[in-house]
Amino acid sequence: MKITVFGGSGFLGSHICDKLSEAGHAVTIVDLHASPWLRPGQTMLTGDILDEETVRAAVQGADMVFNYAGIADIGEANNRPVDTARINVLGNVMILEACRREAVRRYVFASSLYVYGKSGGFYRCSKQACEIYIENYQAAHGLPYTILRYGSLYGPRADTRNAIHRFVHEALTTGAITYYGAPTALREYVHVDDASTATLAVLAPEFENQNIIISGNQPMRVGDLFKMIGEMLGKELIVKYQNDPNSGHYQITPYAFMPKMGRKLVPPLTVDLGQGILRVMEEEHKRLHPELQAEGGYLVPTDD
Repeated sequence: MKITVFGGSGFLGSHICDKLSEAGHAVTIVDLHASPWLRPGQTMLTGDILDEETVRAAVQGADMVFNYAGIADIGEANNRPVDTARINVLGNVMILEACRREAVRRYVFASSLYVYGKSGGFYRCSKQACEIYIENYQAAHGLPYTILRYGSLYGPRADTRNAIHRFVHEALTTGAITYYGAPTALREYVHVDDASTATLAVLAPEFENQNIIISGNQPMRVGDLFKMIGEMLGKELIVKYQNDPNSGHYQITPYAFMPKMGRKLVPPLTVDLGQGILRVMEEEHKRLHPELQAEGGYLVPTDD
């Protein structure tokens, strides 16, 4: 199939593009910046989802369209509410309209578990609005969709806006972690490889017009997560809990407001949380210390 992925240069979007290409699909990536992970055979279009001509050109001839574009960080969304509404909501509608005009077979949208609750600030508001538009486009125009509600992602290609990446970075560089919540906050972290594998499965016909949850299967309190990171590094970390009620993050569960019911999709084989965090540590340590290389399980200086 020909598949267009808006936001395909980003953390999750780039992994989705990898999986789609590996499955034999013709992938076109649309983003503000060229993807540093562009693969042979993938097409790259640089442009803005708020530009109607760019969107229509990208959607033309596509069998399916994925939307992973927009502001995805809760803190950034809270600081930029107008931009969040413009980029996330209006951008979503621009793509929906192009899909309707081009008779796209299905629209796949990256939503969030935050749509279920009162947490998440303006980020959650934007995702709830997008879901309502998508469902109404299906009702009014017959545009098939799949909405994917992702949990707390982590893994390769993330930056410090990603929670686990930031925790590991702070632990490695300062020995202290700042968390804007309580140690009892519960999360189901999901490795980006597991999330993208599960996403590939929704191409099947039975996922049409469905709302799917993609999250981890190892619930963990953040206090225990910080202990795990400290044990892996062999040192006692200083953890500063801010308990900020305005941070936008939920405490135990995102569930309060109830949109359309979603089914949870978990791939049969998943990355263990501990092993996944070790990989993040290895990659971040390598980035911070490029003068070291791995030999026989040890880090030694390079010959350069």
